[in-house]
Amino acid sequence: MNPLSYSQLISNISSGEVKSLLLIPKRRQVIVTLNNGSKEIVSILPDDQQILEVAKISNVPLEVKDVREEEAMAGMLGNLGLVVIVVLGLSFLLRRSAQAANRAMGFTRTDARLKPLTSIDIRFEDVEGIDDAKLELEEVITFLRHPETFTKLGAKIPKGVLLVGLPGTGKTLLAKAIAGEAGVPFFSIAGSEFVELFVGVGASRVRDMFKKAKEKSPCLIFIDEIDSVGRQRGAGIGGGNDEREQTLNQLLTEMDGFADNSGVIVLAATNRADVLDTALMRPGRFDRTIFVNLPDKKGREGILSVHARSRPLADEVRLSDWALRTPGFSGAQLSNLLNEAAILTARENKTQITNKQIEFALERITLGLASPPLQDDSKKRLIAYHEIGHALVAAHMPHADKVDKVSILPRTGGIGGFTRFWPDEEAIDSGLFSKNYLFARLVVALGGRAAELIVFGPNEITQGASSDLQNVSSIAREMVTKFGFSPLGPIALETGNKQVFLGKNLIQTKPTYADSTGKVIDEQVRTLANTAMLKAVGILESQREVMDKLVDVLIVEETLNAEQFRRLAELEHMPQN
Repeated sequence: MNPLSYSQLISNISSGEVKSLLLIPKRRQVIVTLNNGSKEIVSILPDDQQILEVAKISNVPLEVKDVREEEAMAGMLGNLGLVVIVVLGLSFLLRRSAQAANRAMGFTRTDARLKPLTSIDIRFEDVEGIDDAKLELEEVITFLRHPETFTKLGAKIPKGVLLVGLPGTGKTLLAKAIAGEAGVPFFSIAGSEFVELFVGVGASRVRDMFKKAKEKSPCLIFIDEIDSVGRQRGAGIGGGNDEREQTLNQLLTEMDGFADNSGVIVLAATNRADVLDTALMRPGRFDRTIFVNLPDKKGREGILSVHARSRPLADEVRLSDWALRTPGFSGAQLSNLLNEAAILTARENKTQITNKQIEFALERITLGLASPPLQDDSKKRLIAYHEIGHALVAAHMPHADKVDKVSILPRTGGIGGFTRFWPDEEAIDSGLFSKNYLFARLVVALGGRAAELIVFGPNEITQGASSDLQNVSSIAREMVTKFGFSPLGPIALETGNKQVFLGKNLIQTKPTYADSTGKVIDEQVRTLANTAMLKAVGILESQREVMDKLVDVLIVEETLNAEQFRRLAELEHMPQN
């Protein structure tokens, strides 16, 4: 249906077909209601009088509607909405500015985290393998719980305890156990969180941290990796205005300055105690230095038992055996050992961890992931002679480590095969290595190269012994320059104590001995290496038939354990090293 035109509208009004009219002059429109109930909108001319006259003559109801008030109200509401939007935008910007100002004002506040007492569920019974350190720290707990026991005798509460040990030995775990046992507020922060780009921020954070700690006294403050802020002053290029040194100065003042700091004990952990400032280490600041050493066999068994509480072990697993096979492992490595074993067990859809999974985890941690077996028979035979050479030499050296496993299965990282030994437990725990033991290590390390020389000849030796040769060079040089195991006499020509300072790699340190002495040192190192090589060759030449038999079996089996090796090498009646 076509829209109604103006002329048609006039005609329809005259003919009585229109029921009513609604005129809106502002819009120059008329809304027409026809007799059939339909409505039409027709545009009209400004100040149109004709439609008024026609409607009056035809007696058609006509209503005039003024919409100016409605439009004015709509305009006012629109303007009001715009004002509201502007006000809201301004308030948002002001709020953001206030937050930025608060952050700027709080830039110097400490990031030390106060641990709720209910969240610390670690106790001394959860810490094994470091009994000496636990015994010394128990006194700190007694100080916090019953200080009157010591103060009545004139004893003062220690202000600081420094935990020193290799990574993974349990320093942070000990700090958590102290907090759990003492039942006092516990603040924890990393040393690196003090130091910022802007000078003075770190010192301000130290002041803020001790202020909060005094309010919670008695309490503990634990600073992890304190060497990042406590290094020796004057060791960098920034001089006394260096931000790190400003932070250290403030820490020294807070620990033992004019202000009383009673009831606040600072625990700190580091594996670089040699670089700490001497003023930080003196009594009155860090009164005690506790060395957290690697666990011995009994300690390793205790650590494994702690981590085995939440892991189902098969009846065949004896933790004492695995403690014996993991000398030199830290607590973190032992935890990782059982964790890797549990992951493998879950991957195999088994419900209990067996010796097989723990063995796999041990090799994965120490040697890396296993690679696909070699397909080239000639390479397999060469690697087999190399590894059997190591093992057979070790078996005939009285002071060498015992053979644990021999394998030609390759590992990631370029390891074609491996010979694993049981290191001397007593030597590792005491840190004392005899001249005979170190020389035996030289001979065993050269056993692989010696086997290649005997079987394949000097022109067919490979670079497979490169890591062995590096190890030989390092041990032999230390025997000559550090331990006095040479005709040069009982003197240490290389102490190994290097000053820690910025840019140390840019400066070549000149040896403390004369050039002529350096030539003698090189000669003595070569003599030790050549003597060890002759010894290894002599052992393998006398055991050539046994070596060939072991290689044939190893190529087929790909792995020999300690019992298989001793039986095939006809070592059952020989005393173990």
